[in-house]
Amino acid sequence: MESRLSRLEAVQTVLLEIGQRSSTCSDIREFLRAVHAALGRIMYAANFYVALLDQDDGLVRFPYFVDEFDAPPDPQTGARLATPGQSPTAWVVLNRRRLVMTAAQEAAREIDGASWGGGTPAEHWMGCPLFDQQHQVLGAIVIQSYDTRHTFSAEDQALFELIANHVSSALQGMQSVDRLERAVQERTASLAHEVAERRRAEALQRALYEIASLSASAWDADKMYAQLHRIISALVSAKNFLIALYHPDSREISIPYFVDEKDAQAPVKRFRYGMGMSSYVLERKHASLLDAASYAALVAGGQIDEPLGDVRIASWMGAPMLLGDQAYGVLIVQSYDEAVLYTQPDLDILAFMASHVAVAIARMQAERAVRCAKDTLEEQNAALSTALTALREAQSELVRQEKLASLGRLVAGVAHEINTPLGICVTATSHLVQELKLTREELAAGQLDEDGLQQFFSIIDQTLRIMTTNTQRAAALVRSFKQVAVDQSSENLRHFNLGNYLAEVLLSLQPKLKGKPVEVEVDCPKDIELDSFPGAVSQIVTNMVVNSLVHGFGEGTPGKIRIVARLDHEQVLLDYGDDGAGMDAATLSQLFDPFFTTKRGAGGSGLGAHILYNLVTGALGGTVKADSAPGRGLHYQLRFPKVRRT
Repeated sequence: MESRLSRLEAVQTVLLEIGQRSSTCSDIREFLRAVHAALGRIMYAANFYVALLDQDDGLVRFPYFVDEFDAPPDPQTGARLATPGQSPTAWVVLNRRRLVMTAAQEAAREIDGASWGGGTPAEHWMGCPLFDQQHQVLGAIVIQSYDTRHTFSAEDQALFELIANHVSSALQGMQSVDRLERAVQERTASLAHEVAERRRAEALQRALYEIASLSASAWDADKMYAQLHRIISALVSAKNFLIALYHPDSREISIPYFVDEKDAQAPVKRFRYGMGMSSYVLERKHASLLDAASYAALVAGGQIDEPLGDVRIASWMGAPMLLGDQAYGVLIVQSYDEAVLYTQPDLDILAFMASHVAVAIARMQAERAVRCAKDTLEEQNAALSTALTALREAQSELVRQEKLASLGRLVAGVAHEINTPLGICVTATSHLVQELKLTREELAAGQLDEDGLQQFFSIIDQTLRIMTTNTQRAAALVRSFKQVAVDQSSENLRHFNLGNYLAEVLLSLQPKLKGKPVEVEVDCPKDIELDSFPGAVSQIVTNMVVNSLVHGFGEGTPGKIRIVARLDHEQVLLDYGDDGAGMDAATLSQLFDPFFTTKRGAGGSGLGAHILYNLVTGALGGTVKADSAPGRGLHYQLRFPKVRRT
């Protein structure tokens, strides 16, 4: 009785120890080792193992295995679960029941002379299934004996099943912790991968930003290429790096930047398209990754025409700089060290960078072209500005000469017109002198009678009337010419009556109108008083009349010119019209253009209407419109302020 009580106390101690160990042990193998030791205190347990079934992959693993004859399997390596007919352990797991068998019972299940399960045959074998709280099978716990002196009684079997239940509860908790730890480890690894990917993405983003900044800055070429090398070196190992630029015009490739461990400088600075690895990459139009064997195979197979540089490479990458179908060049990175071998992700990075470098180069070339075009445009603008200044000076000079020529023609006309009354006066004076001489001779000879004296008085009276009329006519012409000439040659602002001034201008134009069947009619109220530039008015009217005579009326063609002036509040409306030949729409559109005339070489300078427009809009501060049609004459409508403010 005492022996049984002692064993029960030992069993209770074992169960308590299993419970304590499950809460203190974090390693399943350590826990099972403690269970094995405790089990050995209450029964024979020289051979003991635990098989656990992984529900995720369906494999069986042996985290703890102690056997006197059989070698333990790898605790980390899983094995596919056998069928119940192949293994007693599988039988326990799949049938979810305890199995106890003797050597004879095991021998009855031998397959082709091999023991059931393939291990060393046991004298007594006992296995119990392990369950979780949902009564799902966790695996099996097995104890066996190879000695006939040590077998398991019914009490041993009951105790072993009880211990299996406690081990099940402990293993379930430990597996949950283990799963949690694995999940934490997996999540930590995943997070580490995400962090690495994010850092890589940030590095790429920073590299792209730096490349964009390079293309927008004023770096010289050498500094820019060195910066590109530095940027790419931050992403992949690039101790050996070159930039090759493609020149489509000459079908050549140049090497503006070259850094290599073997060669101090590039073998050639410029070569024809088709040579070397640069041409190989450009021809394929996609990035290439080569190891030493594949690189050597390309060279040996003649796929690379005249390879340049050292061919003893360990790893090689090349990516074309493409923007659409436009090729700008190639980025090449290579390694001579077997410890530095490029991978596909490295090639992806290089290809990605090459595409953005192509964008940067395209942008720089476009900006360079814009700067060149801007410089050329500025030079052209400067030349055009100089030409425009010269043209304006020439135009001003021509306008001045035209005004002087107009004044000269006016002088010539007035001189010719004054010559007639003055000639009559000279003739009358000469006749009067002759008559006076004859009368004095008759008086001295005593031959002068009353009739002769009366005849002499009659001659004097007639001669004086002729001289008075012609001298007054000449004086009027001189007075009108003087005023108009002074106004045309000066730019003084003064007060004047428009009607009287128009009469003086037209009187000065009598030499132009004389002998032409053209009638000039003026309709202007006598009370229109102006404070403006009379010289501008004189020049405007003169140009309009002369243009009508030159362009509107053919030689001997009768016509009429009508000038009408009216006041509209503080504005003067001056309408001028002739019933001459008129002009078509194309000619009318160019009427005010400088140097445009339909009478080139026949009295037309092409400045009359242009001067008229400038004087109306400039000196008088008004507007002018022209209207005409073939056969309907030409009509001007002028509007300008009555009082011109300076």
